[in-house]
Amino acid sequence: MAREVQNSDLNNRYAEGLPFKRFYQGNIYVDQIESMCEDLAKDIFRCKFADVRSPSGTVANLAVLMALTRPRDKMTTVATSDGGHISHAKIGAAGVRGVKTYNYPFDEKNMNIDVEGTKRLLREVKPKVALFGQSVFLFPTPLDELKEVFADVGCSTWYDGAHVLGLIAGKRFQDPLREGIDVISGSTHKTLPGPQHAMLLSDLPRPDLDGKLRRGVFPGVTSNHHLHCVAALAVTLAEAKEYGEAYADQIVRNAKALGQSLHERGIDVLCEHLGFTESHTVVIDVEEFQGGAKVAKDLEDANIIVNKNLLPWDSNPVKPHGVRLGTQEVTRLGMKEKEMEVIAELTARVVVKGESPDRVRPDVASFKQQFTKVHYCFFEGEEAYDYPTYDGDLA
Repeated sequence: MAREVQNSDLNNRYAEGLPFKRFYQGNIYVDQIESMCEDLAKDIFRCKFADVRSPSGTVANLAVLMALTRPRDKMTTVATSDGGHISHAKIGAAGVRGVKTYNYPFDEKNMNIDVEGTKRLLREVKPKVALFGQSVFLFPTPLDELKEVFADVGCSTWYDGAHVLGLIAGKRFQDPLREGIDVISGSTHKTLPGPQHAMLLSDLPRPDLDGKLRRGVFPGVTSNHHLHCVAALAVTLAEAKEYGEAYADQIVRNAKALGQSLHERGIDVLCEHLGFTESHTVVIDVEEFQGGAKVAKDLEDANIIVNKNLLPWDSNPVKPHGVRLGTQEVTRLGMKEKEMEVIAELTARVVVKGESPDRVRPDVASFKQQFTKVHYCFFEGEEAYDYPTYDGDLA
C-alpha cells in the first residue's frame, strides 16, 4: 500500500510550508494527508509534536542542527568508530553547520557509552547539545542515568533514532522522550518499515522549540518535502499502530536468535555476555576471516547482503574488522527464529567453511523464494500481501 501511494499523482506535486498554511495552491488533499500523518506519529510515539517533512535522516539531522545550534557551538556525540552516524561528525552535517563535536568515552566490551566518563565529559565541555543515537545500535542508551547531568549543564538533548524508530514505536527498545530527550530525529525506512523519509518528534511543552524545529525543516533545509513519501509514511504509521508491537518484538527475537546461531558456528559475535543485542542489529568481528570488506563482498556474491562496519578498535573505514547484520527485513517477510538458523548456516558456509559463493548462492535463492510476501500488515488477517500494481485511481 505504501508503494502504491508513492506511485500516485502525489509523486510530482509540490508544497511548501505547513498544512493549511501553504505557499502554493492546490494542496487541499496534501494538507489532509500530512495532518493525518502527523497525528498518527504523535499517537504512536506518545508525543505532542511531530514534523514529517524531512526527506531523509541526514536532512532531519540538519534541521535539528539549524534549530538547536549556531556555528561554533559545542555538541557531544558518539564517535563514528563507536557506531555514531556520519552526520554527527565534523565531516558530515555537524561540520556543515560549523558545530564543534566531542565524543563520549565508549565501553567497547558492552558496546555502549561509558556512563561515568560521559558525565565527566558533559560537565567539562558544557555542550549546547548532547546528541545520542547510533548506526550500530545494539543496546539502549542509559539516558536515565544522565538526566541529572543534563539539568546541571543546561544542554538540549537530541536522540537520533533512525535505526530503532520502529522498535521505539513498538515499545521494544527504549522511550527517549520519557528519559530526558528533547527531540528525536529518525529516518522511516529501517525498523519502521516505510518509505525513504524522516520525521522529528518532541514532547516538551515548549512552543519555541516546536517553532525552531519547524523553521529548521522549512525554510531551513527543505523546500518541497516529497509528498508521495508523506502519504506512504501515513500508511506505514497506521499499520504500525496496529501491528508495530508484534513486529518489533519478532525483530528483536530474530536478532538474538541470529546472534546465537552465528556464535554456535564459530563466528565472533559481539556482546555474547549480554545476549548479543537488544535491537535489530548483530555485529560480528571477522578479523580472523580476512576482515569485514572481504567477508561482506563474499557474502554479497552469495546473495547475502550485509555491510562491512567499523568496530570501536578499528581505524580504517575501508578495511574494518566488523560486519553489521540486521533482521528487520527478513522479519517483515515472515521469517522467525528457525529461519535465523538457516541464515547463520548459509553465512557460515561462506565465512567459516570457505565455500565458494557460487555454490552457496543457489541455496540462498531457493531459501529466499519461500519468503516473498509482506507480514505485519493490514492484510495479515486474511493472507500475506503481494505488492499491488497500480491500476487506476486510488480510493
